[in-house]
Amino acid sequence: MSHRFFQVVLVGVVSLTSAVAQTASAPASTKMLAAKEGAKTWTPPKTVEGVPDISGVFTNASAVPLERPKELGSKEFFTREEAEANAKKVENTKEVVAPGTYGDVHYSMAQFGLERGQSTLPSTVRTSLIVGPEGRVPALLPDAAKRQAAKQAANRGHEFDGPENRGLSERCIIWGNEGPPMLPVGYNSDLQIVQGKGYVAILQEMIHDVRIIPTDGSPHLDPSVKLLLGDSRGHWEGNTLVVDTTNFTDRTNFRGSGENLHVIEKFTRTDPDTVLYQFTAEDPTTWAHAWSGEVPMTKIDGPIFEYACSEGNYGMRNNLSGARAAEKQTAAK
Repeated sequence: MSHRFFQVVLVGVVSLTSAVAQTASAPASTKMLAAKEGAKTWTPPKTVEGVPDISGVFTNASAVPLERPKELGSKEFFTREEAEANAKKVENTKEVVAPGTYGDVHYSMAQFGLERGQSTLPSTVRTSLIVGPEGRVPALLPDAAKRQAAKQAANRGHEFDGPENRGLSERCIIWGNEGPPMLPVGYNSDLQIVQGKGYVAILQEMIHDVRIIPTDGSPHLDPSVKLLLGDSRGHWEGNTLVVDTTNFTDRTNFRGSGENLHVIEKFTRTDPDTVLYQFTAEDPTTWAHAWSGEVPMTKIDGPIFEYACSEGNYGMRNNLSGARAAEKQTAAK
């Protein structure tokens, strides 16, 4: 649980003033962000090393789902009015509290300022974070589906044998929001970007890992070295930081991916308060084609707070101790 108890709550206000003026020929990044006056001519400041300064504390909280709701079909963008209504709907969504629900057995996120509606939400008229007319993650290839089914079958009946049978996030090892690609999470959707000579570091508040990305031209690690978050290497293309990540493990399992996952990320400072984050994910052993998404990251006041996961992971302890107690009862019978 995060120690954000005393953080000043930043209530999300979505302003889409310029979104209506977009045209079909405008680039995706222009369509996605409600540009401020003069944004087209805005030039990002440079670091002492002479590269664009993308540093700061940001949130990637969003009212936009990763995948487009099926009822919207190929509609990639809302009108200004539709986007405002959607953001208000998300902001006002309350946690359901009924017997057996998450709200019934868990504390209220709102008392700590962690409800999604209490976060700063960036302006966007997208209907999904995934770009393109499909707006959804491609279906798994047949072999990938078999791979997933085999893993599930191997663990079936052994879910509570020990911690190694539980998911990586439940074990406080990695969370899906850490990426790459980096996607919004339910709460604590905050991150800090720090730049130094030849490196960029990204600290995620949720689970508190730090990605260290060399930008000094050094090559990827040997393909035999596999990492849960992959091996990232960055370089600058104009005002954009481009990060190439390979060397994943099959345990990373991003949306069903295997060790052949390859992610390209782009970070572009579009104005003093916004970094446009874009990504493309591909894995020829998992999906028939690559797919891409965009997430605007909005600058917020820091600092990043401590996220203590393993230190208070009573859920893991209770799950395993409950399984041992059930085994004893069965044996006694």
